[in-house]
Amino acid sequence: MFIFTLLVIVIFNFAIDPGTDPQAILPGALWIAFTFAGVLGLNRSFILERENEAFQGLLLCPVDRGAIYLGKMLGSLLFMSFVEILAVPIFMIFFNLNLSGLLPGLGLVIVLSTIGFISVGTLFSAMSVNTKTREVMLPILLFPVVVPVIIGAVRATDRILAQKPLSDVIPWLNLLMAFDVIFLVASFLTFEFVVEE
Repeated sequence: MFIFTLLVIVIFNFAIDPGTDPQAILPGALWIAFTFAGVLGLNRSFILERENEAFQGLLLCPVDRGAIYLGKMLGSLLFMSFVEILAVPIFMIFFNLNLSGLLPGLGLVIVLSTIGFISVGTLFSAMSVNTKTREVMLPILLFPVVVPVIIGAVRATDRILAQKPLSDVIPWLNLLMAFDVIFLVASFLTFEFVVEE
C-alpha cells in the first residue's frame, strides 16, 4: 500500500509542468493515492481467512458478527492510517508544501474520510472475497458508494491547502461526518447478513 502511494505521488510530481500552479491537482493526487492504496489493502483484509479456509471457524466463534466486522475494520483502518501518516510528509517534500499550520485541519479531513472509506470497504470486501474476480469486484462495488467521501475529501483538502476560511470547509466536513455515521452503523448491522450468504 505504501509503495503504491509513493509511486502515485512520484508520478504526479513529474507529471506537473514546472511552470503551472500545482494547487489545482494536489488534492486530487493525494486522494487518488489514498483511495487506490486503500483498495489494495481492503482486497487483502479477508484473504487469509479464505485461503486457509478459516472464515467458517471465525463465524463459529461465540461472538457477535458485528465484533468480527469491527475487528476487520479497525485492522484495515490501522494499516491505512499508517500509510497516510508516512505519505503526507513525503507529499509535502515532493510538492514543496509548508503545511505546518494546516496539519490539524488536513488531519481531520484524512481521519473522517478514511473512516468512511474503510467502514464501507470492509463490508464490500467481505462480500467480494468469495468471488473469483474479487480484485475487480471490490472496486466495482465500492467506488459508486464512496464517491461522496472522495469528493468531500478532495474538496475539503483543496479548501485547506488554499487556506480558505473555516466556513468553506465545514460543509464538506459535515458531509464526511454524516457519511461516517450512517455507513458505519449500516455496515455494522448488515455484516451478519453479508457473511451468511
